[in-house]
Amino acid sequence: MKTTLIILAIIVLILLIGKIYFSIRFKNQVEKLFSNVEKSNRSFSIKQLEGLPEPVQRYFNYVLKQGQPYINFVRLTHDGFFKTDLKKDFIKITGEQYFSTKKPQFIWKGVTSMFTARDFFIDEKGGLIATLFNIYNVVDAKGTNYDNGELQRWLAESVWFPTNLLPSDKVSWTAIDENSAKLLFHSKAVSFEFIVSFNAIGEITTMESYRFMTKTRKEKWICRMSNYKEINNIKIPFSDQALWKLNDVEYCYAKFEIQKIEYNIPEKF
Repeated sequence: MKTTLIILAIIVLILLIGKIYFSIRFKNQVEKLFSNVEKSNRSFSIKQLEGLPEPVQRYFNYVLKQGQPYINFVRLTHDGFFKTDLKKDFIKITGEQYFSTKKPQFIWKGVTSMFTARDFFIDEKGGLIATLFNIYNVVDAKGTNYDNGELQRWLAESVWFPTNLLPSDKVSWTAIDENSAKLLFHSKAVSFEFIVSFNAIGEITTMESYRFMTKTRKEKWICRMSNYKEINNIKIPFSDQALWKLNDVEYCYAKFEIQKIEYNIPEKF
């Protein structure tokens, strides 16, 4: 009995040390993200919409107000459900995420009962790390394909800070039809595009692109947005789903609901 208690105490101590170490490391990453960024002092003007496709103008007129300052930093928390494999069931997940906008960067931490995941794009490098019980990395993925994929995630999630989607040296829009447009992104050696769909009132409802699903294979990646609400004079979707479309069949693997979102506070919750 005594030996069993000692073993249990050691396990609890190891788990506690792992949790503390993980928290410190994540905090350091958040601080690094906010330490190497530039700020924009611009404000949104209706004149910026001249020449843009009609559904894109409809979107910005719906989500932004004249004079809206550009958003430089974002922090948010969410809950929801997540799949570790498309064939498995959903599990509950909570998360927190931090963004910089003028310099494309983010870090996300998702916590489940079994593992903690970190998805990030910082200093031009992306990756995904999943840690079992905050101790052992069961996934540690990085490389050029992850750099590109995480940058695509950053741009898709710009619907939560829509001044980031206004035309710039990195972002441009071209017309498709009355309810869709092409969003193009170019930064250094990285270029990609999204097909963006809008509803009648101007909300972005889906963003589609081809993203690396494995180390060697790209598949259609879809972000679906809904439940728009106004916060700080900006309208953003509070519900978000991520899906893969394989052989014309959609497979949802993430369903997030924003619980809290704050702008221009460059520090960890």
